[in-house]
Parts: sequence; C-alpha cells; structure tokens
Amino acid sequence: MKQSLQLKLGQQLTMTPQLQQAIRLLQLSTLDLKQEIHEFLESNPLLELDDDEQTHNDIPASIESKSETEIPLDNGEEARVESEWTESIPEELSIDSNWDDTYQSSAAVSDSHSFEGDSDFESRNAPAESIQDHLIWQLNLTHMSDRDLEIAYAIIECVQPDGYLSITPDDICESLSIELEDLEMEEVIAVQHRLQRFDPVGVCSIDLRDCLLVQLEAFQTHPLFKSTYNLIDHYLPLLGNRDFAQLSRKTKLKDEALKEVINLIQQLNPRPGSVIDADDTDYVIPDVSVKKRNDVWQVELNNDALPPIKINETYSAMASTATTAEDASYIKNSLQEAKWFMKSLQSRNETLLKVASCIVSRQIDFFELGEEAMKPMVLHDVAEEVGMHESTISRVTTQKYMHTPKGIFELKYFFSSHVNTASGGECSSTAIRAMIKKLVADEPAKKPLSDNKLAAILADQGIQVARRTVAKYREAMNIPPSNERKRLI
Repeated sequence: MKQSLQLKLGQQLTMTPQLQQAIRLLQLSTLDLKQEIHEFLESNPLLELDDDEQTHNDIPASIESKSETEIPLDNGEEARVESEWTESIPEELSIDSNWDDTYQSSAAVSDSHSFEGDSDFESRNAPAESIQDHLIWQLNLTHMSDRDLEIAYAIIECVQPDGYLSITPDDICESLSIELEDLEMEEVIAVQHRLQRFDPVGVCSIDLRDCLLVQLEAFQTHPLFKSTYNLIDHYLPLLGNRDFAQLSRKTKLKDEALKEVINLIQQLNPRPGSVIDADDTDYVIPDVSVKKRNDVWQVELNNDALPPIKINETYSAMASTATTAEDASYIKNSLQEAKWFMKSLQSRNETLLKVASCIVSRQIDFFELGEEAMKPMVLHDVAEEVGMHESTISRVTTQKYMHTPKGIFELKYFFSSHVNTASGGECSSTAIRAMIKKLVADEPAKKPLSDNKLAAILADQGIQVARRTVAKYREAMNIPPSNERKRLI
C-alpha cells in the first residue's frame, strides 16, 4: 500500500468555549449551580462574594404577565454602562480552540477539600440512619443477657426496610444453633417479641397480621378492642378484598361498628419501617416565583438562591502593576475567566426568566382556575415564541422549579400532550388527570367508578379518551382500581 498526503477542505460546526460553558451552566439545577459557583470562587482569586445588598446582575428582576397572549418585556430603565473590566471581553474565541488553550486555568479545586474548623461536617455528610441502626441503638439501651443479645443482633440483621423479617424465626433459630448450644425456639420468639415493642412498634414481625396485632396493644382500653383483634386475627383477607358484607356477617358487627373498627385499623402502620427513611432528602429551591399583584401576574427570579459575586477590584488592578510577565499573564487569564463566568450566569438568568414568563403567559388559566384549565403545550410552542431551539428550552426547564400560589412545580410540569375534544379543540393530559382525580373524590363510597365509567363521563364532557388511557392516568396518580376504593359510608 502506497502512502500519500492528501489535502481535504470541509465545513464543520464547532461550539466555542464560551458557548460550551453557557450550555453547561444552563442545564445545572440551583443546588448544583450554587456548588459550581463556590468551587469557582475557590479556584479563581479574581472572583469574590458581593457582600452588598445590591447585586451586580443587570437582568430584569421580574416580568409581568397581563394577558394570555402577551407579556410586556419592559426592562425598565436602560442598562447602566458596564464597568471597565467588561469592555475588554472579546466577543468570541476561536471555534477550534479550547478554554485552556486561550486562558490558563486557575488552580483546580482539590478533590479532597480541607474542612478544618467545620464543626458541622460530620452531621452534614454522615449517611442516613437505617432501620437496623435505629434498632441497634435501642438495643444498646436495653438490659439483656449476652445470649439474648446474640439472638437480637441476628434478628435485627434480617429486618427489611419495611420493618418485616426476611426469614422466619425457625430459620434464625436453625442458623444460631451452631453458635449457641441448646438453643430453643421459645428463646428466639421471646427476644423477637421484645424487639417488636421497639420503636417503631411492629418491627421484626413475620407478616401483616403479626405486625398489626402488636400495634393494637396500645388500644386495649378501646371499647371495640376485642372486635378489632378478632377481625385482624381471623378476617384480614376479607378486609383486604373490601368484602364488607361478608365481614359484617362473620364478625356480627353492624355497619357503624364495623366502620369504627376499620377506622381503628387504619390508624395502625402496615409498614413500620417506612417511618425510618434511609434515603437522602432532596431539597428543592425555586428558581423563579409567580405572584399576582394588582390583577397582574408577575414572574420574578429568586435572587436569594445563588450567592452574589463580583470581580475583585484589588486583584484586577494588579494586572497593570505586576512586576513579572508571568504574574501579569496569570492575573489577566484569571480575570478573563471570571468575566466569562459572570456573563454565562447572566445569560442563564435571562434565558430562565424569558422561558418562565412565556410559560406563565400561556398557562394563565392554570393560575386563575386550577389544573383543570391547563392548556396543552409542548417544547416547540415555547421555543417558537421566545426564538430559541427546543434543546435549549429542554435544558432550561429540567430541574428548574417555579414557586406559585398553588405550590412548587418543576417547569416541565406545565408541558403536556393533548387529547382531541368532540368540538374539535384540544385538552391537556394534565387537565384530564385533574378531572379524573375530582371524579374519584366525588364518587359513591359503596360503588366506586370503574375505568369504563370514568371514560364514559369524560366522553359526555366532550373529551374522547380510551379506557386504557384512563387507567394509565389513574395509575400515574397512584389511585387504586375501583374494587380497592370501595369503602363503607
């Protein structure tokens, strides 16, 4: 094979380093962006926290929504003239360059941060407590013999996150008989009964019946204690099937008494381990807020969510007074890096405010009337109105939250598919879910509405939706089927 040199010309789209940084910041959630800012503050000495009350962000603080189709984008006064350091920012870097090729990166943040003096470090970074940890903590405060302690530790190791044992006491006794001589089943049962009284009451139970009976001991003074104990002990499957007629005949209880017994059972926890949540808590910080002032819906950025930052004037002035070329180059590169970071943050906030305002203008009926008035809307609708690409709208609305008088919603919540109506219009899937939820809440107690009946009622209102679609929406809202929603009046 003969080797040769060939020259080819071609065109290729490449994102500039500035655009890459802006896109990366745009898709970050508020918590992630806050961490990114703190890391940048640690790595770049030219950037510092702004302790003044007024931030140096010149974006509009709010945009008013007056009608369904129009939002006045009046930014108030003209933006003030930027300071000297912004004038020297180059418009674009070479598209075939990398950030590090143009600007020397500041000292990277070490993976292992130094937290000396941080007294709250252990509490903030400690793993969440599991059900086993919670039980062992109580076991250490309980007086038991060494033999019983070994049995207790073996039982606790078999506890599942819901609080039930993963194996039977017989299996536990068999596994411990190798270490403990002459171990009898009665010893294991006795220790298990003591553990079942630990907090939360009912843990270390074998099944639902065993768990509920242990919790019922706290209601021994209740006038219907014996009837409730009898129902749980013998007729729990009938209660699960909601066969109230059969229950009434078996227990010889009238409807009112049976209703009180069921209400008493509903006060018990069928999954005692669920009160010990081992998962890390996910915190949500709203990025924008919507308020109604003087009959006008206003969209505002949550400026308190992110720390205000500014250029360190002392260090930036050293660029012209540096004694060596190396120092001058380092300060200049760090300054340019800080400028572009602030510009990317400003661009992110402007885009977020523009998209949020567009969403509010198109969904004003939701804020006025509720979920049933939600209009169908897709990413293309917003992208076309604000003049951006759909991928940009997707990045803006992912993990970004809006605080409204009706609660906190992710921006993606306001996007939904549509279903055609009999009149030729469109109805949002979110509105259909709200209608199904309302119909289920108002249904007869003894005869709940089936999926076919719900579909028929929606059809009478002009919304053509199939039974399987109703079932899909109902399951998405964690609403059980009709046979499981049956209850006594």
